[in-house]
Amino acid sequence: MELKGKTALIFGVANDRSIAWGIAQELHKAGCTVGFSYAGEALGKRVAPLAESIGSTFVEQCDVADDAQIERVFAAWKEKYGSLDILIHAVAFADRNDLKKEFYGTSRSGFHLAMDISVFSLIAMARCAAPLMEGRDGSILTLTYYGAEKVVKNYNVMGVAKAALEASVRYLAADFGPKGVRVNAISAGPIKTLAASGIGDFRAMLKHHEKTAPLQRNTTQEDVGRSALYLCSSLASGVTGEVLHVDCGYSIMSSPPANEEPEPTA
Repeated sequence: MELKGKTALIFGVANDRSIAWGIAQELHKAGCTVGFSYAGEALGKRVAPLAESIGSTFVEQCDVADDAQIERVFAAWKEKYGSLDILIHAVAFADRNDLKKEFYGTSRSGFHLAMDISVFSLIAMARCAAPLMEGRDGSILTLTYYGAEKVVKNYNVMGVAKAALEASVRYLAADFGPKGVRVNAISAGPIKTLAASGIGDFRAMLKHHEKTAPLQRNTTQEDVGRSALYLCSSLASGVTGEVLHVDCGYSIMSSPPANEEPEPTA
């Protein structure tokens, strides 16, 4: 699968365990020129060496809650490359306090924060990317999770944000279709990342996923990276507005495996 001559801008790499980094590696292997945007100076110290390892010369800091900063990053990209073929949105955030109690205890400010960072940032990025991608058979890709569809313990407001993100994918796909740009999402199974560390009982979630998924294993960074490569390539030229589950089949199961079924009551 070749992406030579293509360019990709990736938001959301935090370290070498990030799902976004797995995507970056696969795009790079396919010949794509990759650039990065990260949040905060602390993350910049981790992202810069990763970018250098694949020959990337575009690494820009950006607070995605600030439209001016998003616009600055895309302006810098335009000045350096002129156009954009692939946009990867791997950004999500919620206040940890809102992930440690019942969903109805979510604070108003916490709700706004989760929706702004996790959802509106995609819309803001897409708006800036539009003039750079139009007519280039481009691809916009974001990351979601099964908690958008079903209740997942401790996922709380982030599940609601991911549901809004998935709806946004469909509306953006309708907007961008006439421009020749596809918009999709990957719903990845749980993976040990920096973001996942904020979810309570995450180890138990991984164990349950492994036992329940038909493939009897957890999803890997490589699984998601390869699926992203497909969605960003011409092999997926007729695919837009979709949520692709890359979760070893977990989402198709309606009940836990036999050895996890609860004991019958008298």
